[in-house]
Amino acid sequence: MEQMEQILAIKIEISSVANLPTRFGNFRVISFKESEKEHLVIFKDEIKADEIINVRIHSECLTGDALGSLKCDCRDQLIYGLEYINNHGGMVIYLRQEGRNIGLLNKINAYALQDKGFDTIEANHQLGFRADERNYEIVDFIFRHFGIKKINLLTNNPEKLEAIHSAQIISRIPIIIKPNIYNENYLKTKREKMRHMLDQEQN
Repeated sequence: MEQMEQILAIKIEISSVANLPTRFGNFRVISFKESEKEHLVIFKDEIKADEIINVRIHSECLTGDALGSLKCDCRDQLIYGLEYINNHGGMVIYLRQEGRNIGLLNKINAYALQDKGFDTIEANHQLGFRADERNYEIVDFIFRHFGIKKINLLTNNPEKLEAIHSAQIISRIPIIIKPNIYNENYLKTKREKMRHMLDQEQN
């Protein structure tokens, strides 16, 4: 039976909890529908509110996550997150924010611009978007739903560290992915222009 809750002025629909056996381990899943976007939370065992929860916040990347694109590091980060929570407990929050929230069509247009020599940020700007259009308000809602107060956040992105308000970040767990010939410039841009901590140790 679905539950209904409110976040800001938006109605959030919450699914039932279901089991999800995968090649990375056996998980449980629950979906949060925010307007037209249906986000997914994949978690290991029971989430205990009084514990520090390992969390990976992952934004949808169809080309990487599903098709195995080598132009980004998204699939590698998703796999790392799923394997980590399978081994250590916690959750992966899968946000439907394709292409840093510019949508699939615009993301492919940005890819076409990258083929002409623009980097990932320049391509977004050419299309009239900011470098990153994502927001994380739904994440705070999800933390409140589970009663989560403290987390270890699996991320390289400083904006995620700054965007979380409803839970205390105890530590950052870096996700260091070895580059390939197709994503070297993409990762360089993330590091140099978006402050992503790709070369730093855990802090």
